[in-house]
Amino acid sequence: MAVTALLERTHSFGQSKWSWFLLALSSTGLTCAALYFQHVLDLQPCIKCIYQRTAVLGILLAALIPLIVNTFATRLLALLIWGYSAFEGLMASRAHLEIIFAENPFFMVCDIVPNFPSFMPLHEWLPSIFAATGDCDENSWQFLGMGMASWLQVIFIAHLVVLIWVFISLFFKPKQSA
Repeated sequence: MAVTALLERTHSFGQSKWSWFLLALSSTGLTCAALYFQHVLDLQPCIKCIYQRTAVLGILLAALIPLIVNTFATRLLALLIWGYSAFEGLMASRAHLEIIFAENPFFMVCDIVPNFPSFMPLHEWLPSIFAATGDCDENSWQFLGMGMASWLQVIFIAHLVVLIWVFISLFFKPKQSA
């Protein structure tokens, strides 16, 4: 019964703008941290870093939708964008880790120019944010024994777990008190 009660509370909280504000705030914080690492600590992002950064910005975009218009349809659209972005970010972080920990790094290929759609060349429009200027096998920054790609994998998995919980909570409307 405790799980049901928690799902009911999550359902109510997920409908509030406050929940979407927290998601936007966390994505903004991650983006600011990435820009701090790049422009202050001079840790240049590789192509996989740029894809992960784009995924975090996709989560931010998802959070902004219900903040502007908070309806069931916009929340559902936001959940879809959030899920897609978190999944793509997870795939980029996993690919990044494969390059970093490859047994023979000479056979691992890392592009230099991002493969953004031709109608949206973010690396040309905002090169200080989306240009890949680093090497994919760079892993010098460490925190608690894990590098940035490892931490981003954890972050994207956490996003997917929370997203699944929020999605399940859609089916647990709070009971009306008598």
